[in-house]
Amino acid sequence: MDSTARHAGRLDLELAFLRRAGAAVWRRGAAARPTLLALLAGVCAWETIGRLWRVPFLPPFSNVLHKAAQLIASGRILDYLVASILALLLGYGLAVVAGVTLGLLMGRYRKVEYALDLYINAGLATPTIALVPVLFVLFGISRMVLVAVVFLSAFFVIVINTMSAIRGVDASYVEMARSFGASERQLFVKVLLPGSMPLTMAGLRLGMGRAVKGMINGEMLIAVFGLGGLLSTYGSRFDAEGVFAVLLAVVSVALLCSFVLQSVERRVTRWMEPGG
Repeated sequence: MDSTARHAGRLDLELAFLRRAGAAVWRRGAAARPTLLALLAGVCAWETIGRLWRVPFLPPFSNVLHKAAQLIASGRILDYLVASILALLLGYGLAVVAGVTLGLLMGRYRKVEYALDLYINAGLATPTIALVPVLFVLFGISRMVLVAVVFLSAFFVIVINTMSAIRGVDASYVEMARSFGASERQLFVKVLLPGSMPLTMAGLRLGMGRAVKGMINGEMLIAVFGLGGLLSTYGSRFDAEGVFAVLLAVVSVALLCSFVLQSVERRVTRWMEPGG
């Protein structure tokens, strides 16, 4: 009798746990449902227009998916995808390290800003593609050109956003930390970095978008490496299905990177939430 009661009690606890877990999954999925519905509506509109309009440069979405499946099955797109992602991660990682460091220094010290602000603004205004011939001279036709293009595409916007983030920290927090004897290192770690994190993360997300575009532009110019090279090949053949299939891969990479950065942003800014 006791064992039956214990079994029934354990079953009730398991059912209660499953109900709570199911409710939590439903609540978390509620935020994603509008996005999924919008995505589904866009795909349906693409398919309908492609079927009814019947123009060569806008194939139906199902045809594009079939072409993408063929590229994946052949293994060709995966080789190009790996090459692109390696260049993207290396160039963007260097841009984050250098851009955040320089942005912190420019935001904190006026003399550093006065010395470098002109060059940063000039670099931001200069089209990265215009620098590709110079990069060819420096690195030759190699993957380092792609890494450099990705780096330059993301670096300047990260610097400016980080600098603005540091300047946006409430001065009263800095003065309070100074009054309690905080050193310059403690000021950076305990006050400036946490206070500037939301805007800094926004700059990293902007930098990622620019990095992906820089990656594709650089690869299309070289027409040898990565997804951009494959995109250029299909474009020269007027193969619309191939072009859109590669673009789907590019957009997927960009969305995945954006999702990762958003997840990191939620974690590092959780201290700002009540009870965080």
